[in-house]
Amino acid sequence: FQGMFFIITPALICGAFAERMKFSSMVVYSILWGTFIYCPLCHWVWADGPLSYFAGDQALFGGMAGALDFAGGTVVHISSGVSALVAAILIGPRMGFPKEPLQPHNLTYTALGAAMLWVGWFGFNAGSELAIDGLTTSAFATTHFSAAAGAVAWAMTEWIVLGKPTVLGASSGAVAGLVCITPAAGFVQPMPALLMGALAGVVCYLACSKLKHALKYDDALDAFGVHGVGGTLGAVLTGVFATRACWDVAGGEKLGLIESGDPTLLIKQIVAVVVTFLFAGLGSLILLKLIDA
Repeated sequence: FQGMFFIITPALICGAFAERMKFSSMVVYSILWGTFIYCPLCHWVWADGPLSYFAGDQALFGGMAGALDFAGGTVVHISSGVSALVAAILIGPRMGFPKEPLQPHNLTYTALGAAMLWVGWFGFNAGSELAIDGLTTSAFATTHFSAAAGAVAWAMTEWIVLGKPTVLGASSGAVAGLVCITPAAGFVQPMPALLMGALAGVVCYLACSKLKHALKYDDALDAFGVHGVGGTLGAVLTGVFATRACWDVAGGEKLGLIESGDPTLLIKQIVAVVVTFLFAGLGSLILLKLIDA
């Protein structure tokens, strides 16, 4: 199961530099990135390491970097999104970007792929419980609600900004909702999941349209705009909406900002996000420079 995550995460990065890297370079990059970026992050967060909530005071900065990450907000989405941004900037844009329209050539395949992702994500999130119990069903439900809210929110935002919703937008919004709920799936209830998905739809739309064009980087499949930004939003909002009603990880103590009124968990989530940004970004830069040389 974790080996599957190892394979998926570099695949997310490939969307950013699509059509611009030799296949042999991509293979070497995927192996090196998975080994030297993904594996350390995976163990830091999920093996009670320096970025894990369960490490307590043993986490970085006296425990202030201990994040809750149910299915890979920091480990998978932020790490791949930031690495994708570094790759897109370092390699440069495709020919014709941004003057020529570079839309997907087949929206039927796009919608089909989004539908397959939606179903597969139940295995990604609910499966991260590594058991079949009440928490599994809770993670399953929050995953579904967040994806639906993301699809609607992105399409509605397009409708307001562009005058019409699009199939591509709804598909992107569903993925944004799925990304956002990933770190929180086992820690939040369905209503906050709907809100998180809706926020992801709007925020990721702005990242993929306004931010990308303002900074002029060619992220072909919006790996950073959806996975990097959506993963960051989800990791931060986990610190807001996490509740012991789903998983009492603190042994009776209240968790998120709304439940407890205490910003400690929110601060931990933000610190872990910043560490992940720096580690994945700098590590990717070094690996890409080595492969280029």
